[in-house]
Amino acid sequence: MKIIAISDTHGQHAALKLPPGDMLIHAGDVSGRGRPHEIENFIEWFAAQDFEHKIFIAGNHDFFFERFPQKDIQSLLRPEVTYLNDSGITIEGIKIWGSPVQPWFYDWAFNRQRGADIDKHWQLIPEDTDILITHGPPQGILDKTASGEAVGCEMLIQHIERIKPKFSIFGHIHEAYGREEKAGTTFVNASVLNLQYRLVNEAVVLEI
Repeated sequence: MKIIAISDTHGQHAALKLPPGDMLIHAGDVSGRGRPHEIENFIEWFAAQDFEHKIFIAGNHDFFFERFPQKDIQSLLRPEVTYLNDSGITIEGIKIWGSPVQPWFYDWAFNRQRGADIDKHWQLIPEDTDILITHGPPQGILDKTASGEAVGCEMLIQHIERIKPKFSIFGHIHEAYGREEKAGTTFVNASVLNLQYRLVNEAVVLEI
């Protein structure tokens, strides 16, 4: 199965040129400020993409998914789109888990304090996960800001090293876009925008 991974489109999704594939994964920050009309526009675009499977999580800009009731979220979703929030789905035997939370980052959505507060989310990740989608990166892997500070989650990397998913897909830190392999896991920062919010990075192609 060919997977196309993207993240941090921030409302610029219509300008993307996506390669063909079987599954499209978006690792959050689909919008600028998470307003309902932004989310509706993204989901309409996402649902129309020519992929058999379409999966996304929210990011720290996507306030709609944190502030609005579940019934409002469900009213915008389409049957052909899967939204994950500390939840999972199995597709053709591939087990996928997604979570929008990240260590506290200014006053944005889905912030959690480092330590026990965020770890309770990571403890939900099933042991047999093949693809892990989080908005923020694990500590020490594709997580450095422009100033060189590593801001990934130290609790998340511990769980990844234990579970050993085939892929860990995330975004959040635009300037850390890229791919890295470690101990059997392929880590992907799929941010398509750079630090200046310009669309400069390509979607990442993966095979499973």
